[in-house]
Amino acid sequence: QVQLVESGGGLVQAGGSLRLSCAASGRTFGNYAMGWFRQAPGKEREFVANINWIGGSTYYADSVKGRFTISRDNAKNTLYLQMNSLKPEDTAVYYCAAARTIVLITTPVGYDYWGQGTQVTVSS
Repeated sequence: QVQLVESGGGLVQAGGSLRLSCAASGRTFGNYAMGWFRQAPGKEREFVANINWIGGSTYYADSVKGRFTISRDNAKNTLYLQMNSLKPEDTAVYYCAAARTIVLITTPVGYDYWGQGTQVTVSS
């Protein structure tokens, strides 16, 4: 089992920045590829970014490429999402997820563990 707890969400104006964190406990964090997803009201959960187990490979959704940066610190069992140049359409609940795979996965069904989510609201 892996327990994931997100933090760092909040209310920010358009153009602002936030950094989300995801603290992991349980099984060895470094064994898992990690991802960030988001879900806006009335919409399906969508992929945002992911990172392989050692942090050497990342992948982003087109909608956030160049604005968001995913990173991880395996020594601290923590995943991060730095979000810059935020837009109102980035408003959603953001979830971190863990997948025991060496292949980066962009679909929610491929992830084994999920956090409870943290709300990000971007005002115009």
